[in-house]
Amino acid sequence: MSNRFFFGGSDDSDSGEDNLPYPKPLSRAAFLTPDFDPATYLSSLRNRHQTLEDLRAELRTRSQDISKELLDLVNDNYQDFLSLGGSLQGGDEKVEEVRLGLLGFKREIQGLKAKLDQRRREVEGLVAQRKAVRRQLQLGRTLCGIDYRLHELEQSLLITTNEALQDKKAGDNYQGISEGDEDSDDSQEGNGSTSRLIKHVRQYLLTRREMERIGLQDKFVVQNQARMARVRHTILLDLGNAVKQNRGQDDQQLMTLLAAYRDLEEGHEAVQVLKERLS
Repeated sequence: MSNRFFFGGSDDSDSGEDNLPYPKPLSRAAFLTPDFDPATYLSSLRNRHQTLEDLRAELRTRSQDISKELLDLVNDNYQDFLSLGGSLQGGDEKVEEVRLGLLGFKREIQGLKAKLDQRRREVEGLVAQRKAVRRQLQLGRTLCGIDYRLHELEQSLLITTNEALQDKKAGDNYQGISEGDEDSDDSQEGNGSTSRLIKHVRQYLLTRREMERIGLQDKFVVQNQARMARVRHTILLDLGNAVKQNRGQDDQQLMTLLAAYRDLEEGHEAVQVLKERLS
């Protein structure tokens, strides 16, 4: 065998073979230690009287033996592994109890989920109602603001006096009404400054924009269209009187009044008033 050594100086090979130190088989317990390290284990074999090739062959043989033992162990116990499930006794009742417990737990979870879904729908409905109430509240504030501004415009523009004049001169045309208002001291007193006229125009435009934002079909807006028409008509009359009274005295004031006509989209009316001013 290749794992036998011969010592130098001996001529009798037969008698020398009997005295050679044969290595002991590798201990299986050395491989079973929890902290087994291959490098450490091999370094511990440096004093072993065995060549490297013989050591490799022995380790390979040991590995093959272990694999064969493992295979034999699996084959010997294979039938036991297969019959393990059938050999269990008394486990069906426990499994059924666990299954029933899981079914009950599932029903409880489904019940809680249904309650949560119902509560979620209720909360969503309440949130939607709150949003609707807030929208109605905001709409109410806007309507109150519109009514307040209209009331202020009617008081500032002396709408009551203008309505009386309109009832008295129902058959007159627009020019006749303008001339009557021009001679009225009350009308001149209510519209004595350009800045006040511009303020009226801005308030009117703001009120009109808010009405348009609410919707021209809204009941409140429809009911107040007549008031808006009277305010607009009175503002145009006051603008016409102011333009006619400004006969080249203040060009800046005249341009401001004409800009108010532009904001009211009454360019044709401004041209008509300028023609009457020049005539």
